Amino acid sequence: MRFIDEYRSEADAQKFVQAIQRLVTRPWTIMEICGGQTHTLIKSGIDQLLPEAVTLVHGPGCPVCVTPLELIDKAIAIARRPEVIFTSFGDMLRVPGSETDLLSVKAQGGDVRMLYSPLDAVKLAQKHPDRQVVFFAVGFETTAPANAMAVWQAGQLGLENFSILCSHVLVPPAMEAILSSPLNRVQGFLAAGHVCTVMGYWEYEPVVANYRAPIVITGFEPLDLLQGIYMTLKALEEGRADLENQYSRAVCREGNQPAQQLLAQVFEVCDRQWRGIGMIPRSGYRLQPQFARFDAEQRFAVADITAEESTICVAGKIMQGLKKPCDCAAFGTLCTPEHPVGAPMVSSEGACAAYYQYGRAVQVEEGTR
Repeated sequence: MRFIDEYRSEADAQKFVQAIQRLVTRPWTIMEICGGQTHTLIKSGIDQLLPEAVTLVHGPGCPVCVTPLELIDKAIAIARRPEVIFTSFGDMLRVPGSETDLLSVKAQGGDVRMLYSPLDAVKLAQKHPDRQVVFFAVGFETTAPANAMAVWQAGQLGLENFSILCSHVLVPPAMEAILSSPLNRVQGFLAAGHVCTVMGYWEYEPVVANYRAPIVITGFEPLDLLQGIYMTLKALEEGRADLENQYSRAVCREGNQPAQQLLAQVFEVCDRQWRGIGMIPRSGYRLQPQFARFDAEQRFAVADITAEESTICVAGKIMQGLKKPCDCAAFGTLCTPEHPVGAPMVSSEGACAAYYQYGRAVQVEEGTR
């Protein structure tokens, strides 16, 4: 455990907190762009240790949370078909669609299975040539290479009964959408280290240059995040708009180039709808024309399904840094992990789930940070 514990030292954390307290001279708002980072920040109480002048807001860094409601409905429609084995990572199964979720479809007799890898779905398709196997390909650039490899492998094997329902989204366009909004309050970003292990951080250079907002590539342990916050605040206090890499033990500028080449071979960039946020141009992946036969949306003719977002869920504003989970009237009452209204309450990376799990709403109501 020492390789983890060294990034959780309470004494070292206090040193960072004290350095931040000495550094900050005015109010600043920083957004982390990863749901895993959100949970570490809230679980560790880092948001409560920072000076009052520093506000942390939570971005659209939970892939489950930003998967469009209409795509959940499309997944449900496909999963209900008797010839289909519908497969997915576990955290998608309880995300609410317009009327139900995938776990309920399973309870009603649908063949819905939780897998740990899209390559397992390829194996299922080989094992069950009489069934259509669909994998719900959701995620940021982190999970996209494995899904690309599954499609490529299915092509090599000549499988006609494998397809993916694709909802991959990209981080840099989401940052640009937030920064370009007239309602934006974010002045600096903590970028997700795992995305950058795949993509590097060269894609963030135009964002920093165009919007004059510092970005720090940051890891996931408490000391990673505290150091990332310190580096971001130091740049803001000094009037610098720099791109810095706190997570140098895992990330380099170029990233994983073989993975990037595979992504370019299988996917192409497209406009993508984000749940609660809307359409962000060139913010997602879809299959290249030569792999279009593996597109479940086309194979099962569900492209025309549409859906309306809940009027009581403010997840979109939470993921744009405009509100906190406890600002939602439904939080902890109409919306709980057992009966979620919005995806951020059910996902293991959702900001609402973090606030609920670690009791942050009660503390906020009592007037503490």
